Amino acid sequence: MIDQTSQHNQLPKELDSVFSELEMKKDLRQAGIKKFFGFSCAYLFELVFSLIFQHRNWFSLLDSKKADQYPGKDAVYRFLNQSTFNWRRFLLLLSSHTIQKVTRLTDKKRPKVFILDDSAYDRNRSKKVELLARCFDHASLKMRFYKGFRMLTLGWSDGCTFIPIDFSLLSSKKSQINGISSQIDKRTCGYKRRENALQSAPEQIPDMIARALANGVDASYVLMDSWFTLPPLVQAIVEQGLDVIGMVKETKQRYIVNGNPVSLKQLYRMAQPVQGKKKGVLRSIHTVMANGTPVKVIFIRNRNKRSEWLAILSTDCRLTDQEIIRIYGMRWNIEVFFKTAKSLLKLEKEFQSRSYDALISHTTIVFSRFIVLAWQNRCHVDQRTLGGLFYELCDEVNELDWAVALQQLIELFQDALKQTNKRIRKLIQSQLEQWVTSLPSYIKAYLPISLCES
Repeated sequence: MIDQTSQHNQLPKELDSVFSELEMKKDLRQAGIKKFFGFSCAYLFELVFSLIFQHRNWFSLLDSKKADQYPGKDAVYRFLNQSTFNWRRFLLLLSSHTIQKVTRLTDKKRPKVFILDDSAYDRNRSKKVELLARCFDHASLKMRFYKGFRMLTLGWSDGCTFIPIDFSLLSSKKSQINGISSQIDKRTCGYKRRENALQSAPEQIPDMIARALANGVDASYVLMDSWFTLPPLVQAIVEQGLDVIGMVKETKQRYIVNGNPVSLKQLYRMAQPVQGKKKGVLRSIHTVMANGTPVKVIFIRNRNKRSEWLAILSTDCRLTDQEIIRIYGMRWNIEVFFKTAKSLLKLEKEFQSRSYDALISHTTIVFSRFIVLAWQNRCHVDQRTLGGLFYELCDEVNELDWAVALQQLIELFQDALKQTNKRIRKLIQSQLEQWVTSLPSYIKAYLPISLCES
C-alpha cells in the first residue's frame, strides 16, 4: 500500500525529525516570521529549504507534474521579499539552540571560539539589484573586482562543529551602483539591514558579537584574519570580555617596546628566537599595541614560502606558542563553510531576485541548511551521541565470537526478566527454554544448561 503524502509535509523523514528537535518552527514564530492567511510561513520555509535535497530548483519544481500541489510563484517571492520578517533574529535563535546541544557533547576544557571572516557574494550578471556595489575580492588569487556584496559572517566552533551565527551583506557608499529602494518602510527590520549594509565591517563586528553573547552563545576567543586584526577593533572586542587571536601583516600599525613605537619587521628582529623551533615557531615576544592593549606576537614559518614568516597576535598572553597556533587553526572551519555554502547549498545561484530582502532571506535559509547538516553530522560521528554509540556497539559486536554474543544476549534477557512479575516471567522463561531446545546440537553445546533452567 502507498500512503497518501500530505501536501504540507515537504521534508524528508530524516529532516523532519531534525526540524522538531531544533524547534525551527518555534524560532520562526518568535522572529515574527508568520502570516495570518494563505500558506503558512513554516510551510513556505520548508518548501524552499528542501529544494536542494530534492535536486531541484524552484522553476523546475513548477514545471513538474506535481506543480498544482505547490503554491504559485508569487506566494514564494512574497515570502522571500517580506521586509518585516526578522531573519537575523531567527538565525540567532536557531544557532544558539543548536550550539547548546553541541556544547553538551564538548569537553568543558576545550576552547570555544567565534570566527570572523568575509567572502564574495557574486552578482556579476545583475544590473538592478538593490544596493548592488562594485567590490574587490582580496581573497581570490586573481585579485579581481566584481559586482555584488561582501558577506561578513560570524560563526562559532568548538574545533569539530562549525555553526554560523550572524551575517551581513555589505554594500559600499563610494562604489555603490544602486541605492536603497524608496518603497521600503523605515520602521521595518529590512530597512535596518539595509542601513547595516552601508556600514563598514569593523563597525558591525562588535554588535554581532554582543548579540551572540546576549543569546547565550559561549566563547572565549575571537579568531580573525589579518584584514580585521586592527587596534581599534581588537580593543573593542577585549572590552567585551573576549580575547583575540588573529593574523597580522606589515602595515602602518605600531607596537610599543621600551617606550618606542616599532613596526612588525622591527618587532621580529627584537623578538627572542625559540629554542628547537617546534612546528615552525621562529620567535615570540610580549609587547603592547599603540592603543595600550597588551599582546603576545609569535612568528612562524610560511609553508608556502619558507624564506618568509607569518605573525599571529594574541591578547591572551598566558597561552603558549603551541596553544595559540592550535586555536588559530580552528579558523579554517569558516573557509570550509563558505566553500560548502556556495558549491553544495546553492548560495548565490538558487534565486536571482533583485530585492535586498530576498537576498537576506535566502542566505538565511542556506545557513539554516548548513546548521541542520552540521548537527546531523555531529550526531552520527560524535561518540557521545546515540549515533556514535550505535556505531561503537556495531564495531564491538563484529569483534565478538558468535557464541559469546549469544551467551551475553541470553544473560541480558534473563536480567530483564527479574524485573517483571512471576506470571510473565514463567511464560517468557518457558518460551526461552523451548527456543533453546529447538536449537541445533552444535549450538546448544556452547550454551550452559544453567542459562535455560529456572
